[in-house]
Amino acid sequence: MEMTTQQTLTILHTNDIHSRFGSMPSIAAMIDEQRGILGDALLVLDIGDHMDRMAPETEGTLGGANVDVINLTGYDAITIGNNEGLTFPPDIIEQAYAGIHCPVVCGNMIDSATGARPSWMKESLILDKAGIKVGLLGLTAPFTEFYQLLGWNALDPFEVLGEQIAALRKQVDILVVMSHLGLPSDEKLASQFPEIDVILGGHTHHVLEKPLWIGNTALCGAGKFGTLLGKVTLTRSGNHEPFRVASGSVVPVDPTLLDEKVASAIMLHRRHAERALESIVAVTDRELGIAYDQESPFGNLLAQSVSHFTGTAIALVNAGQLLGPLPQGDISKGMLHSLCPSPINACVMKLRGRDIRLALEQSLLPEFADKPMMGFGFRGKVLGTMCVEGLEIQYDPDRAPYDKVTRIRVAGHVLVEDEEYTVGTLDMFTFRAGYEVLANGMELRFMLPEFLRDLIEMELKRPGAMEECFAARWLQVSKQSGED
Repeated sequence: MEMTTQQTLTILHTNDIHSRFGSMPSIAAMIDEQRGILGDALLVLDIGDHMDRMAPETEGTLGGANVDVINLTGYDAITIGNNEGLTFPPDIIEQAYAGIHCPVVCGNMIDSATGARPSWMKESLILDKAGIKVGLLGLTAPFTEFYQLLGWNALDPFEVLGEQIAALRKQVDILVVMSHLGLPSDEKLASQFPEIDVILGGHTHHVLEKPLWIGNTALCGAGKFGTLLGKVTLTRSGNHEPFRVASGSVVPVDPTLLDEKVASAIMLHRRHAERALESIVAVTDRELGIAYDQESPFGNLLAQSVSHFTGTAIALVNAGQLLGPLPQGDISKGMLHSLCPSPINACVMKLRGRDIRLALEQSLLPEFADKPMMGFGFRGKVLGTMCVEGLEIQYDPDRAPYDKVTRIRVAGHVLVEDEEYTVGTLDMFTFRAGYEVLANGMELRFMLPEFLRDLIEMELKRPGAMEECFAARWLQVSKQSGED
């Protein structure tokens, strides 16, 4: 008579750590502790956006610091998020992952030039954990247009998954999907593919304190920034029984636990990054101030940089992209990175005069200028007023909201409501973020991979740029003087 032995597999998962290096030594220590208890019956996975170029450690090592931490923590596999895929050009991310010790699994990304996956990426994976065969599939959010410009072909995750499950399900005891698609997509996946045992989620930063069940599929998510560690346990009572999810939870990351190896590696990378970011890119002869509620020289310089880079006469950007004034003297790469950390790209669009006017009216209102912002690549605090190039705007602050702008001129002519203008602006606005009216733009052309800080660096090297940014674009008029 056959003995029935219970088999158990524990999965620990992280997602959307976004280069919060402070939490990584604690996560590593907690994983190590569990490894001591569970031995080989443990699977450790990351669901993407481990990297964020806002952190100097990531920027200065081009992702090398993150890969080192992933190796030292002992992840079994990871997938990529949009921060890995979109904010690093393919050759740079390939360099970073050249040193990774675990597989990078992602089924819906193809190199457009070769029509195949790059050498560092696996379409799917089967791992043997304590005699349990685990199938791993990875998916990342398909920002199709953006990926195309970087040389990627982002495939429909649902189509890809359908083919993969058919090939993999019969070969494995447990099927896990590492999904950097966001919770709404995960819910659709679960109802469309009941064969999946567990979907480990990310991208939308959702916290599921216990699994969300859709049929027999458990959906999990561990929030953001490495404050929680996800934990899922699957068991079966006999060899021929299917595995079932017995429990799932998120455990607060304990900051008193520290993995020394990880902590000292981060220190080394930080020093290395600081040196890499020390290179001087420009020398300025005066300070450029920044304001979020009115025009400022640094804001104007950012608008100029977008106008010159995109080759457009008009540029519209939000002041909140800049986190402080540009000092006088030597300007280093690291300084520009700390003042403008967002992985945001320029884009060109056709915009009607009335939409330009509305964005300018909104930017005079505190509910826009002071609006706290999160997401869409934005790494600032508030949206901030509209900084412009190529427009002269007269306004009266005493007039009613949405009626403060009294005149707008473009190249000496009055702005025409129904005319279409070519405008240089930011990809973030096309997602209806902040100044939503700018999402009405047509004939979009995104310009990758340069970030705003790269554009500022180019502009600082352009003769006359520093003088031009002190010229006023916004002229205040008052009721008494009338309009002449």
